[in-house]
Amino acid sequence: MPYAAETIFFIIFLMAVVTYIPRLLPLLFLSRRKLSPFLESWLSYVPVAVLAALLGPILFIEEGSFTLDININPYFWAAIPSFAIALLTRNMFITVLTGMVSIAVIRLFL
Repeated sequence: MPYAAETIFFIIFLMAVVTYIPRLLPLLFLSRRKLSPFLESWLSYVPVAVLAALLGPILFIEEGSFTLDININPYFWAAIPSFAIALLTRNMFITVLTGMVSIAVIRLFL
């Protein structure tokens, strides 16, 4: 069933509103308030936790099970030099480049 262009634009507008409200409301309510040191400390771990939640399944689980076999899960092995470069250089560009080169080399030889 084809949809009218107005319906599609309305749905895109609603998706944008639903996406930005959770980001905008805390910014509006908390931007002029001083947070407690405990809360600031607790919130500082949120980006690390989100990154770990995103990377964990990708790096350790392939085809529905835990595996570190390089033939089945090359992403884990490509992540090792990327993490090392990230710790040594603290440079996002070099880290991403290392990851891309690592996965390319692994796929080239497998």
